[in-house]
Amino acid sequence: MPTRRAADAANLRMRRVYDPPSPDDGLRVLVDRLWPRGLAKERAEIASWPKDLTPSNELRRWYHEAPDERHDEFTARYDAELDDPAAQRALAELRQALHRGPVTLLTAVKEFPGSHVDVLARHLTEKG
Repeated sequence: MPTRRAADAANLRMRRVYDPPSPDDGLRVLVDRLWPRGLAKERAEIASWPKDLTPSNELRRWYHEAPDERHDEFTARYDAELDDPAAQRALAELRQALHRGPVTLLTAVKEFPGSHVDVLARHLTEKG
């Protein structure tokens, strides 16, 4: 029998917000600080946009200046932001949703490895 963490990891999906919604998405959650350019809210079919789980504007801007050199520091700073009580409440809500079924983290980033979505997914499936 799979563990709860394994089941949660199996329920977690990551997709680009520009991809068409899928019936397998379950709860669709936007995890970017800014609304994606050129995307109509109706087309996105987003159920939740918990900005407390997104990197702060300052951290986001700092990281995008030199992502290759700053990835480790970005991860450490984002981890610290996710320790904030508001972020912890939002994480708990998403973990509960994962226990019930699929959750799809939606983002405008093109590559998930090295992005904030990877860090957030780790918090949801490994730290919870």
